[in-house]
Amino acid sequence: MDYERAKLFLSQRGQSQLLDYYDELDEEQRRILLDEITNLNFSVVKNIQNNSEQKKTGKYKPVPAKSLEDIEKNRKKYEEEGIKLLKEHKVGAVLLAGGQGTRLGFDKPKGMFNIGVTRQLSIFEQLMNNIKDVTRVTGRNFPLFIMTSDVNNDETVAFFAENNYFGYPKDKIYFYIQDKEPVCDFDGKIFLSEKHRVALSPNGNGGWYSSLINSGLNRVLEREGVEWLNVFGVDNVLQRICDPAFIGATSLSRCFCGAKVVKKTCPEEKVGVLCERDGKPCIVEYYEMPPEFTKKYNRKGELSYRYGVTLNYLFNVHVLNATISWKLPYHLAKKAIPHIENGALAEPEEPNGYKFETLVVDMVRFMGNCLAFEVDRQKEFAPVKNKTGVDSVDTARELLKINGVEL
Repeated sequence: MDYERAKLFLSQRGQSQLLDYYDELDEEQRRILLDEITNLNFSVVKNIQNNSEQKKTGKYKPVPAKSLEDIEKNRKKYEEEGIKLLKEHKVGAVLLAGGQGTRLGFDKPKGMFNIGVTRQLSIFEQLMNNIKDVTRVTGRNFPLFIMTSDVNNDETVAFFAENNYFGYPKDKIYFYIQDKEPVCDFDGKIFLSEKHRVALSPNGNGGWYSSLINSGLNRVLEREGVEWLNVFGVDNVLQRICDPAFIGATSLSRCFCGAKVVKKTCPEEKVGVLCERDGKPCIVEYYEMPPEFTKKYNRKGELSYRYGVTLNYLFNVHVLNATISWKLPYHLAKKAIPHIENGALAEPEEPNGYKFETLVVDMVRFMGNCLAFEVDRQKEFAPVKNKTGVDSVDTARELLKINGVEL
């Protein structure tokens, strides 16, 4: 797109401000800006007027889960099915690792944070150790896709290389960068991050699959015959990845999706809750749960809505592909967004605009059904979200010690 076409194109969309500094740019900067404008998803801004955020209304119902007792009773059957699928190369994993360790006081990729005490043990290394627990049993290495961001990709890739991929085959690890969307002010005017660059932000963890497809890595899925993808976050250092029992239970239940869950410790615990809304699986964030349900108990004295998700999901690839035309709802996040204003970089302290994010929890609803698979939180749930206090470095270290991990 040349300048004149871009000028008309932006004028028609009310975004002419993106060319405010065009006369000040050199030829290379002009090329960069026009390329970004050409490839920009302008339609995302319409979500401000459409107010497309999912409103958690409807008829709610608690979901049953494969309880710890049921899993132990049927563990052999579940594990045999899961190991079979793993040995047939039908399972892969996706690590969501696009974040920085800012809340931990760490200015590098969060997975590089040292969770060790007397030795170096990064979060990445601990997760890779958890993966190798499974590959030792199956004798097969599954493909591992690692979604990074443009902010941390180079450091992440270099860290894995420097650590010899933590003993995992290099040719089984695939890095890709998460897609981004433009950010704008409250009136929908898209910001510039530099005079020649549009301000962009990652499109949320719901963009993991579309970003994988856009990176061309779907060819790996097709070549390897992958039918299931275990998606997990970087936070939880105790989680089991490609857990044969989880895979087997989901497959044998004829579900297209599975979610590892833990029983909430109290009504106020800050975890999303897996339930049903209007007959379909739904994950309701703790701050969105209707008050009348938060403290509802059943006849056994248990919380009715007691299963909190751990950001460890299993998705059927065939169903994902059949619904690749999904339009996941965008969630509008009010943020303080640095941007070019009056020719200089402005860094507001208060929210001044929107970032547009899709969420993996919405994907669960689109799958049509979801198996809730309960795990023992002391053995599989040690999130590292805060520097101190609840779900912190300290609590994660204590749980790692309990589980025999040398720190």
